[in-house]
Amino acid sequence: MIKSSAVEFDDARGGAFFGRRKGKKLRVNQADLFESLLPSLRINLADDVSPASLFETSPTEIWLEIGFGGGEHLLLQSQANSAVGFIGCEPFVNGMAKMLSAIAKDGIKNIRLYDSDALDLLKKLPDASINRLYLLYPDPWPKRRQNKRRFISDETLKLMARVLKPGGQFRFASDIDHYVGWTLSHVMRSGNFRWLANRPDDWRVPWSGWESTRYELKAIKEGRQSAYLTFERV
Repeated sequence: MIKSSAVEFDDARGGAFFGRRKGKKLRVNQADLFESLLPSLRINLADDVSPASLFETSPTEIWLEIGFGGGEHLLLQSQANSAVGFIGCEPFVNGMAKMLSAIAKDGIKNIRLYDSDALDLLKKLPDASINRLYLLYPDPWPKRRQNKRRFISDETLKLMARVLKPGGQFRFASDIDHYVGWTLSHVMRSGNFRWLANRPDDWRVPWSGWESTRYELKAIKEGRQSAYLTFERV
């Protein structure tokens, strides 16, 4: 068994990850899952990371969620789409602990996990290997000097475009207006995506099958309106 205090990461490696990796101390059973369950679900970048090879049965599609937080959306989608293979990225230890607990409790078979910098995974994934990519409520890093820390950048969009199949979708949600604008301007100037919106409801109304996360409910309570952007890989 590992103690929660032993679950540490090196944040000084010069990568793109910013922010804390661990919050509250893990419960004993949560810490146990990092040793007993995560190794069988973790994507090892030293191995073949062809997404279809990660699952026991061949999935019809592969969906990737970057920064799944508490995991509400990823879990809901995995259970509603059992034929789809899901990859969830989350470097925050407590979020990963919640995900592992849910997978163990419900016996979920169609999720694989990556618990470090999502950029490293994007660089390793094969071309045109992902059907759908989610980035939901990422940290907006609101101060101008922090903008370089935002996940959406010209570099990451090139990587995302490379791994998405033609016709695949990139779905983005945020309650921070200036990050929505930032994302829209960066994606459109990349030349690799088409924004699938013809009317305001196309970005004001959540996607079919959406269930609010705790973060979104907090935003609504505080009076912030979310935007839901859908882009198609051209």
